[in-house]
Amino acid sequence: MNYQVRNVTAPDGASAPLTLYLWDNSAELDDGLLRPLVLLCPGGGYAMTSDREAEGMALRFVAMGVHAAVLRYSVAPARFPTALHQLARSVELIRTHAAEWYVDPERIVVQGSSAGGHLAGSLGVFWNADFLARDLGTPAELRKPNGLILSYPVITSGPFAHRGSFQNLLGERESELSDFLSLEHQVGPQVPPVFLWHTFTDQSVPVENSLLLLSALRQAGVSTEFHLFPVGRHGLGTAGPLTAGRDNAGFQPECAVWMDLAETWLHNLGRT
Repeated sequence: MNYQVRNVTAPDGASAPLTLYLWDNSAELDDGLLRPLVLLCPGGGYAMTSDREAEGMALRFVAMGVHAAVLRYSVAPARFPTALHQLARSVELIRTHAAEWYVDPERIVVQGSSAGGHLAGSLGVFWNADFLARDLGTPAELRKPNGLILSYPVITSGPFAHRGSFQNLLGERESELSDFLSLEHQVGPQVPPVFLWHTFTDQSVPVENSLLLLSALRQAGVSTEFHLFPVGRHGLGTAGPLTAGRDNAGFQPECAVWMDLAETWLHNLGRT
């Protein structure tokens, strides 16, 4: 395993660590095998990045035979679009080094949980937007995600909003930009295939966030796999023991199957 940490820097100078968990090439196994890479954006309401949705989840993806990376993006008092710039730079870095790291450049997938789901979704809808081209000065195709895996994501700034996420992301510009960053309004055919899941009993980020996104994806004709689990608290991570808290908080075995479902989706990505 090739473990390394790179720093990615937004145009405003804000730097964020990108931790990479890369399978080494092996002539004994499959010389030159190109693997998908899943880039994780942990949640935390744009106030922090949660450990529940970072290394433990990354290692589960590595066990699937894919590369993984975790971006500890800038949070409040950093404001939009700093974190989005850092995520875009991360995808650019990975795609630029795809041959060296044995990454399939057509299967770079961005995963996000909760507010990290909003960040991942933002790249999914804005990767080819004029403002990113202007800010970053690089070709849009270099930062394009080939798929999104969204776990109980923050999506809407409307009645079902997780208001704290938008306050932390936007600060005094919340009233100006919250509609623009209500992602269900930005979905179009530019969005790559999506794997999406939520729990019915999520009390922090209501399931309507995913349902609004699902409806928009459907209308835009974006390939989507959606799973709604009847029980489960917010912030489950893997929902298994790797990301459980004290006294097994967040251990929800009936939801843990989401990673098995995502594995099938991931290995089929780009093959149909």
